Amino acid sequence: MPELNLIQHHPAEGPGAIAEWARLRGITLKVFRADLGQLPPSGSAPLILLGGPYESNAGPEWLEDERQWLSASLEQGAAVFAICLGAQLLALSLGGKVRRMARPETGWTRVSFAEGLPLNVLEWHEDAIDLPPGAQLLASSEACEQQMYRVGPTRVGLQFHPEWDAGSVLLLNEHFGDESPLPRGQDDAARHAAVFEWLRVTLDGWWAGA
Repeated sequence: MPELNLIQHHPAEGPGAIAEWARLRGITLKVFRADLGQLPPSGSAPLILLGGPYESNAGPEWLEDERQWLSASLEQGAAVFAICLGAQLLALSLGGKVRRMARPETGWTRVSFAEGLPLNVLEWHEDAIDLPPGAQLLASSEACEQQMYRVGPTRVGLQFHPEWDAGSVLLLNEHFGDESPLPRGQDDAARHAAVFEWLRVTLDGWWAGA
């Protein structure tokens, strides 16, 4: 059974729908908690980087360790699928920049892809990415132009959260309480299903290239 390393940064931000995709594809997810000092050896193995409530330009000491580890893995040719904080770390490692937005982008948000297709996705971020050299912009929203990008065929960054399913939202709301801007007490099953279908197709393509 193939294995895939996944880097988690916060106890309330786990793999969510990515775990279901991996189960359907017969892939074993190996989860590492970077915030607990857990990282696999640097190398060329494919990686998924999740989000987290941290400052990608600064943050805790362990985040600097992760930045160095990620740069070393990229130098060895690792394919990377990165979400929110992960996408910011990927951009920084490839020569991009991260800056504070005028206002946060939260909750269900309409994202438009380069091919013209829209999708409602979940967001919770205050920073935006200035793309690294050679990056291709793949998706934008009204408040944040850089919603998805690709550098080469196997390095992809997403500012939004397609991995957040209904269970993820419940856990985040329980953990962050009133601080969480995510929806509560509403039936979002159809939206989650549409996002999972998009995630499944997108991860299939990335994994095949990786």
